[in-house]
Amino acid sequence: MNKVQSGITAKNASIAIIISRFNEFINHNLLSGALDTLKRIGQVNEENILIVYVPGTYEIPTVASYIASSGKYDAIIAIGTIIKGDTDHFKHIANDTSNSLSRISTQNFLPITLGILTTKNIEQSIERSGTKMGNKGSEAALAALEMINIMKKLKKIL
Repeated sequence: MNKVQSGITAKNASIAIIISRFNEFINHNLLSGALDTLKRIGQVNEENILIVYVPGTYEIPTVASYIASSGKYDAIIAIGTIIKGDTDHFKHIANDTSNSLSRISTQNFLPITLGILTTKNIEQSIERSGTKMGNKGSEAALAALEMINIMKKLKKIL
């Protein structure tokens, strides 16, 4: 039986972070959590991290697709916040964004992790960006680090 598991240190990894400017005060906390995790836990060199700001969460897949096609990055971390409003618009944004990122990831064999919050209200977003419920940006960074190492191991054995 072959088993593939991996750690979370990825010193030489190149990682792109795509972050929405909409709901910036929440997304800034998610970005801080992701960067702290990448540098302190993953030991990723700061020079190997690209941060791209986009207007909103819906625009993240376009940039992710472009970055993925470049072949220069080992993973992408998507950061944004979608808060429910008075209409179902947020459901469409969340579904389209998530589905597009999943498709881009599988088509390019590139890990894309989601630090995208979809919440009912601003209080839930604040809780998930570094207070009671942890930091989803940090969690997305941890997942990216592990996936980078898993993909490298798979490339060696397949």
